[in-house]
Amino acid sequence: MRVQRRLYGVFKCKRCGRFNLAKSSQKTKTCAYCGVRNRLSKLSFIAYASNPKEAAEVLRKLKTGKA
Repeated sequence: MRVQRRLYGVFKCKRCGRFNLAKSSQKTKTCAYCGVRNRLSKLSFIAYASNPKEAAEVLRKLKTGKA
């Protein structure tokens, strides 16, 4: 059985509240929308994905409200 790894996470920016994507191993991520640096250890991830394509799909669904 193959273990699925959670390499990518979706989180909300602490300033603007918009969804962003980051590798779960990162310590910080700058918001693509407002430019604030988010410390990922202080935030909780909303969703996880095992690869970039899956993560982009999750992010797209969250942005359109279909998740």
